[in-house]
Amino acid sequence: MFIGREREMKVLDGMWERNDFQMLVLYGRRRVGKTALLDEFASGKRTLYFTARQQTSAANLRDFSRAIYTFFSVPTSLPAFALWQDAFDFIAEQSRQSSGRMLFIFDEFPYAAMSERSLPSTLQIAIDHSFQKSNMLMVLCGSNEGFMESEVLGYKSPLYGRRTAQMRLMPFDAFDASRMLPSLDAQDAVRYYATFGGTPYYLKQIQSGLTYKQNVTKLFFDTSGLLYEEPLMPLREELRDPARYNSVMDAIGSGATKPSKIADRAGIASATSASKYLTVLKELGLIERTVPFGEDPSRSRKGLWAIRDPFFAFWYRFVSPHIGGIENGNGDIVAQTRVFGPALDTYVGQQFETVCRQWLIRANREGSLPFLASAFGKWWGSDPHARQEADIDVIAADPTSSSILLGECKWRSQLDVTETIQTLRSRAGLMSDYSDQHANRHFALFVKTDELADAARQRNEQNLMVKSANDMFREALHG
Repeated sequence: MFIGREREMKVLDGMWERNDFQMLVLYGRRRVGKTALLDEFASGKRTLYFTARQQTSAANLRDFSRAIYTFFSVPTSLPAFALWQDAFDFIAEQSRQSSGRMLFIFDEFPYAAMSERSLPSTLQIAIDHSFQKSNMLMVLCGSNEGFMESEVLGYKSPLYGRRTAQMRLMPFDAFDASRMLPSLDAQDAVRYYATFGGTPYYLKQIQSGLTYKQNVTKLFFDTSGLLYEEPLMPLREELRDPARYNSVMDAIGSGATKPSKIADRAGIASATSASKYLTVLKELGLIERTVPFGEDPSRSRKGLWAIRDPFFAFWYRFVSPHIGGIENGNGDIVAQTRVFGPALDTYVGQQFETVCRQWLIRANREGSLPFLASAFGKWWGSDPHARQEADIDVIAADPTSSSILLGECKWRSQLDVTETIQTLRSRAGLMSDYSDQHANRHFALFVKTDELADAARQRNEQNLMVKSANDMFREALHG
């Protein structure tokens, strides 16, 4: 059953309903569901579907020729096209001779383009001289995010300016991910999301008849587990020196957040040398650099690196350090003694902040916040009044109206609600752009249990929104 992607399908439907040439650039990490989305959209439509492979240009062109012949009901015994240009010209000519709209999906375009460097230029010529006159929706799709951004969407690309839409397909947020696991309660949904992330392929591996611990042990801590080596696959497929990049991921997964610390733990000569590895991993969509809310990312010196996807974060935090024990057949012991305990609770608590931020974004889209926010993030730095380091877990703001919401996220079963709220309110002044008397300040407390939420609501605090995990999932999924 196809789940989610309502907004993406709406975009595709809108492009299909037009009667002119449309070109969508669709990209996103492996396993994120690009092919599933395209298969769902293509159902019932006249579709020429070709998926390139990591092989020579001649082999890809041969396979492409066969797909074209089959689509246009031409004998597949005919010789393959000699040139990519010939293949595109044939598609254009045949599409003009037939009535009705045509869908042309070129999946894993980077594989074909990397084996035939002139392919983007050849396709650009075909678009400008042939496809523009056709009643066609063309989709260029790829998993190599760096390639798609630079060689297809980039200003220097021959294809620059030809697209009519672009879409970077992201993993599900925690709420859409939970739709794939409908039997879970809210707390388990958070725990599973913190472990498996929102990639549909990973979520499909979960067996409803097993407990969380059983699923994790079977899939991550057994050499035969389907997800045991999964995070290494994109490194091996996309990079020439996967071992070095894996060391960088290991360093970040173990808690290193600044280039100097990452370089030291990864065994790289300097922070400057580490920068190129960080840049490549960022282009692959595996890591991200964040700065405190309100600061310019290009100028801030407080930027911290983190693994972007919960699945990869979990793997590098808990699986990678214990590869030796798992390889020796002791994976179940490793899981019981090194994973299922306080360390996992702390990790899930960190990911709970992400879930809360996702809820804020959804609520904002539905108009459920006290104001319409245009910026989201978190903040960390020095609190001069308390004379200590401080942080604000989640922030939603609208600079134009000087409105801001500051939120605290607590993944605990026991909590001093009064003290937590007082601490949160005391940090409002740390947001300098929203600290004057005209600022419209609001607060939010996100907690693990309904009991803690009830205790916080009983205080009747002004401008305070309180949500438990149950509240968030109920409202996000059922309104």
